[in-house]
Amino acid sequence: MGALSNGVNVMAKEKFEDALEKLEDIVKKMEVGDMPLSDALKSFEEGIKLIRFCSAILDDTQRRVEQLLGKEDSLKVKSFQEEDSDGN
Repeated sequence: MGALSNGVNVMAKEKFEDALEKLEDIVKKMEVGDMPLSDALKSFEEGIKLIRFCSAILDDTQRRVEQLLGKEDSLKVKSFQEEDSDGN
């Protein structure tokens, strides 16, 4: 739980996919723009927590993949961003 120890461990039981779905729902509701300000602020706060949770999971997953690839001499870690910049 190392990656989750930065204030988001309260949500550790929640699955990544569930958190991402909740975040998408919040964004859709906020895009409509008819929320009262207090509700919008609450939704924004919840969204930030979900983003932090998802980010921690993704960071942890990336570290684990890099560790696995690092154990293989024939495999090299390549950033996903490098592929995007090449147009692939």
